[in-house]
Amino acid sequence: MLVINVALPVPLARTFDYLLSDNANQAVVGGRVRVPFGHRQVIGIITAIHVRSKLAPDQLKLVTEVLDSQSLFSDSLWRILIWSISYYHYPAGKVLFHSLPVLIRRGKPAEIAPMWQWFATHKGSRTLLNSLKRAPKQQKALTALLSGPFYRHQVSDLQLDDAALQALRIKGLCNLRALPVVKDDWRTIFRVNSEHQRLRLNAEQTTAVGAIRSKDEQYGVWLLAGVTGAGKTEVYLTVLENILSKGKQALVLVPEIGLTPQTIARFRERFHAPVEVLHSGLNHQERLTVWRKVRLGESAIVIGTRSALFTPFARLGLIVIDEEHDCSYKQHDGWRYNARDLAVFRAREENVPIILGTATPALETLYNVQQNKYHQLTLGKRIGNAQLASQQLVDLKGQQLTNGLSTALVQKMRRHLEAGNQVMLFLNRRGFAPALLCHECGWIAECQRCDHYYTFHQQQHQLRCHHCYSQRPVSSQCSQCGSTQLVPVGLGTEQLEEALARQFPTVPVTRIDRDTTARKGALECFLAQVKSGGERILIGTQMLAKGHHFPDVTLVSLLDVDGALFSSDFRAAERFAQLYTQVSGRAGRAGKQGEVLLQTYYPEHPLLQTLLSYGYMDFALQMLEERRQAGLPPFTNHILFRAEDHDNNQAELFLDQLRQLLDDHPGHDKALLLMGPIPALAPKRCGRFRWQLLLSHPSRLQLQRLVTTILPLVGTLSQARKVKWSLDVDPIDS
Repeated sequence: MLVINVALPVPLARTFDYLLSDNANQAVVGGRVRVPFGHRQVIGIITAIHVRSKLAPDQLKLVTEVLDSQSLFSDSLWRILIWSISYYHYPAGKVLFHSLPVLIRRGKPAEIAPMWQWFATHKGSRTLLNSLKRAPKQQKALTALLSGPFYRHQVSDLQLDDAALQALRIKGLCNLRALPVVKDDWRTIFRVNSEHQRLRLNAEQTTAVGAIRSKDEQYGVWLLAGVTGAGKTEVYLTVLENILSKGKQALVLVPEIGLTPQTIARFRERFHAPVEVLHSGLNHQERLTVWRKVRLGESAIVIGTRSALFTPFARLGLIVIDEEHDCSYKQHDGWRYNARDLAVFRAREENVPIILGTATPALETLYNVQQNKYHQLTLGKRIGNAQLASQQLVDLKGQQLTNGLSTALVQKMRRHLEAGNQVMLFLNRRGFAPALLCHECGWIAECQRCDHYYTFHQQQHQLRCHHCYSQRPVSSQCSQCGSTQLVPVGLGTEQLEEALARQFPTVPVTRIDRDTTARKGALECFLAQVKSGGERILIGTQMLAKGHHFPDVTLVSLLDVDGALFSSDFRAAERFAQLYTQVSGRAGRAGKQGEVLLQTYYPEHPLLQTLLSYGYMDFALQMLEERRQAGLPPFTNHILFRAEDHDNNQAELFLDQLRQLLDDHPGHDKALLLMGPIPALAPKRCGRFRWQLLLSHPSRLQLQRLVTTILPLVGTLSQARKVKWSLDVDPIDS
């Protein structure tokens, strides 16, 4: 009897040994098995097959059922996941199951089930129907069979009786046969759709396409750094023509579900080939269907968000990461992987090119360009006659604001709207107001689980915490003094929409945020309204800032961004610069001159001056030099230990013990920097107090070795069982 190592979906950094009986010899590494675990049966994934175990045979349980005779993972995808387990220090079972569709995790067949068909046998075709007159249901069933075979799922539609068919089968008059699933081979019908839909490439685009095409049979990382509106998507599409014509598949990752409608439309317009979508808006069955089709090679292109990276492709030929700088590619809980970094690793394992497209490259990406690991291609001009928008700072000091709008902004809005154009206002704050305050005593409605102010949502008459997502109805009285004078404080998109409807009563106002686009199809409906043209005001959060093309938007304004200028997070300046550049890039994209207004109380701030005077790339190079001098990523490597408790005491004690363990470890060298324990930037969330300990080292290899040797000892610390702890490799937030 063989012994198999099985990874189970449990939070334990180990696999479990089971005995494999002789009649289960079809088991394979990467396949699923059903095994006993405690008092229940669970599904696991085989990670290795051996002839013996370290445990005695009588200590091992038998595998209950082997579910797969083929691995669920391609060889390259398996190597990526196994590497990820050790790099991110996360349990094998959790990693492997995270990469699979939910229905596969629950035991659904990985292969598409064959179609079962009823047919009349030779004996049945020669049987007289009158011989069955005493069995009318059988007679009716045989009559249908003599007209031709039919599938088992059609039995009820034909108003036949399944028991009658089984009776005919016992008599040898009919039988069932399994018909193999016919694969749809898109390669036989592939073509690039009509030429008139294509845009003519300019010199920069042509150069970029030529460079990528010259090496599209091998691994290479291409940073496609283009200003907003420079035609990066057209470069993707043109490169894809060559990839798809060779019968290969492509993966296109986008950071947000909100970017998929426009992207899907352009890809489907260009190619006569199946384009599939993978994102959180799909139900479990839809995700499984796409997963199966891609695995069989029946899909040409997959467009998806972060988790689409783990789709098993039959013939992967290209990976595209759109808006590669976006924080959405980082998983912020559980297995905290970075999809952009893993995509580069997958491209290397698959030996295919990968394109990282953005107008605002991440500093880590620019660092890799400087290290000659990545190749940069620059698109510095907007396509067609479009010009970069003019930019202007509006100093708010001493000015009267009406619902967050300065007089200068309102005047410019009127001019642009009267010209038949559209205006976009960016406010990264949902709801009506970020706080609800008592005018009499100063009490503020606060989420007790997070020590954070509730956001007031007037339309739903609710207070919502945007950290833990708890909510409660708005009370008519102050809970502290009983006053009815409850006043909303601050500005949210909901309040801005209401104010603009009063100020511009004849102009349609479209608000796009997570509240208005929660229903399926709502975002597509809003985008269609905007694209219909004519004067319109758009209000949006970050959902509206990335990748969208609005040809009639000529004025963009950022209403309230000063908080980002003084953040304690060292990445805040980079994120603000990316956000500002992306938002301002929505203006003037179709030959119309655009304007960008940034309202601020600090127009002299050096970050704003650098951005407006020199642009993002010069700012990024300046920030890289500052990071180098300060010893911050990407020049050093970080691993963050987090701990949470309910009393704001145990987590700090645990991290103190962990720090002592690190200080005493022989692998601790002078280059290792330990910072903490300190409270997290958001010190309380969901009723738990959060603390952290940061490890910093110039060598990624040495830092990984240290953590690998330390982790088995962490569980021995006396405080380890009293807290919830985790670690984050290459963290991007606190």
